[in-house]
Amino acid sequence: MAHVIAVAGKGGVGKTTLCGMLIQYLCEQKKGPILAVDADANSNLNEVLGVEVETTLGDVREEIAQAELAKVSPIPKGMSKADYAEMRFEDALVEDDDFDLLVMGRTQGKGCYCYVNGLLQTQLAKYQNHYPYIVVDNEAGMEHISRGVLPSMQTAILVSDCSRRGIQAVGRIAKLIDECGMKPDTVGLIVNRAPGGKLNAGIQEEIENQGLHLLGVVPQDEDVYEYDCEGKPTADLPEDNPVKKALREIVANLNL
Repeated sequence: MAHVIAVAGKGGVGKTTLCGMLIQYLCEQKKGPILAVDADANSNLNEVLGVEVETTLGDVREEIAQAELAKVSPIPKGMSKADYAEMRFEDALVEDDDFDLLVMGRTQGKGCYCYVNGLLQTQLAKYQNHYPYIVVDNEAGMEHISRGVLPSMQTAILVSDCSRRGIQAVGRIAKLIDECGMKPDTVGLIVNRAPGGKLNAGIQEEIENQGLHLLGVVPQDEDVYEYDCEGKPTADLPEDNPVKKALREIVANLNL
């Protein structure tokens, strides 16, 4: 059974960058193969990891849900929707040396997706038995986990920038995790893009007010900004990069 790590936070705080580095660290520690799941509707984890994605699970879900309305069904005659879904879900799995990537994508059409969501849930349950770790880059609402589409999680990493709004946002996510009865072993906060790698008194106070467990602080870094602007995979940052070093130290202390 896979150890599921969910990464979440307010948009624009750098959670996807940190998620990619987390996956890279686990691969370097020979913890793989890792299943990386991009569950954010604004999908870009593949860019951080430096891999191309042609098909998302959302594309497959849409295709199957709309098959009965199409003049020419994409499902071959004699093949069930479940068998076709399994075949297409495998097409959506991007394989790399030490990790595989699934991009959830988003659904554009109208109508009920209960059946295909059930197929997706079944498929992901199968994947859970084939990987020691599943790392999920989530939307702030963590919809895929709270609805049971993804497996239950053991570790929740909440990412915020150095702003009260960011800390308050992850505070709400922590409450959602508790309300949904997920009961992960660890729920912790990483504060990203901290000037000089330090927190001021106001942010420290807000972290305490929200009842959050601080895992560590990641400094603001110009190289990460430049890599992002130039479209370079941030997982390829130099080994001595301060963001990479800080994150590795934090993850090492989690004893995953």
